[in-house]
Amino acid sequence: MPLFSYEAVTESGKKVKGTLQAINKYAAVAELRSQNLSVRKVEEARPSVWNRDIQIGRPVKLSEFVMFSRQFATLIRAGVPIDRSLAVLVEQTKNRKLRQAIADVADQVRTGRQLSEAMSDHKSIFPDMFVNMIVSGEAGGTLDDVLDRMADHYEREHKIVQKVKSAMTYPIVVLVLAICVVIFLLVRIVPTFESLFAEQGAELPWITKIVIGASRLAGKVWWLVLPLAAGLWIVFRLIRKSEKGKVWWGIVRFRLPIFGPVMKKAAIARMARTLSSLLSGAVPILQALEVTARAVGDAAITRALALAGERLREGKWLSQPLAESGFFPAMVVQMLVIGEETGQIDKMLAKIADFYEHDVEQSVDRLKALVEPLLLLVVASVVGVIVAAMMSPMFKMYENFLR
Repeated sequence: MPLFSYEAVTESGKKVKGTLQAINKYAAVAELRSQNLSVRKVEEARPSVWNRDIQIGRPVKLSEFVMFSRQFATLIRAGVPIDRSLAVLVEQTKNRKLRQAIADVADQVRTGRQLSEAMSDHKSIFPDMFVNMIVSGEAGGTLDDVLDRMADHYEREHKIVQKVKSAMTYPIVVLVLAICVVIFLLVRIVPTFESLFAEQGAELPWITKIVIGASRLAGKVWWLVLPLAAGLWIVFRLIRKSEKGKVWWGIVRFRLPIFGPVMKKAAIARMARTLSSLLSGAVPILQALEVTARAVGDAAITRALALAGERLREGKWLSQPLAESGFFPAMVVQMLVIGEETGQIDKMLAKIADFYEHDVEQSVDRLKALVEPLLLLVVASVVGVIVAAMMSPMFKMYENFLR
């Protein structure tokens, strides 16, 4: 995001200078005015290494975007003009990047530009799907309904994303804690027992020798664990960003044990919900397929939807290429066939999304009930092996002492 230097005057007449990041010069001016500053000068500045904008994750949370859509819909339904509605939202929005984007869109709308065109300049804030739905709302005069529908859509998406994250967070946290406990035992506790055994000249069983060997290795390389984990994570992220990496991850993640089927159901639910929302908003089907492919971001679904677009241009049905892809279950294909025959594809897609969203919720609940005791058993087994390996020679030494 560009950096701007500014000169302004406060309400008390004090001159102030500084820098701020904004999408463009108009957004920078709007941001300063929202702080009750009288702007004298704004120029784009070259960012230094220390003040470059580093973005991690989404610039706007789904919950914040849902709130924006709800409030925008309420203002439009109440008869407030679009530019005035956006001005009100600028004052109420806490997220800085979203606030700056809304301010810039408001400025462009005042100059006579269409709302959808202004929003399309901020692709990192307003997704393609949202912009396309705004286009349909402008054309049909149903902007308030479209905004409410988008809020419903993103609420459901947020719910599913949180469910899947919650299912994966617990195992990861337990695994990290288990690794830390094992490293602590190997580095700090086992060497104490090793010294005792050496002093007593005790004969060690094979399991104890293995644990002591692991302890010596851990004592030398334990400090490499964190850098190695960080390096592997960076490499994984870089691979996922490449085209081949996206295809590879799209294949691998759905084949993962336990979590793979849940992620596949979540991807199908998101695809069906997105495509249903676009079609119900009167977005042309070929355009809806392209937007859905970008929104879902999964290689397997993207290929299937791209093939579906080609077949539709040839005059064939949507269900045929989806069935040929081998990715979608038979139930999805059969419901699409019914939707095509009855002319209600959007409604059938919505029912598919409802089914799989409910299925994901139930699967996540079952996973939590299964994974929690399984992980505890694994951790207890590892710690138990280490403890048993250390205590076994102690018992033998005690028996020899009694003799």
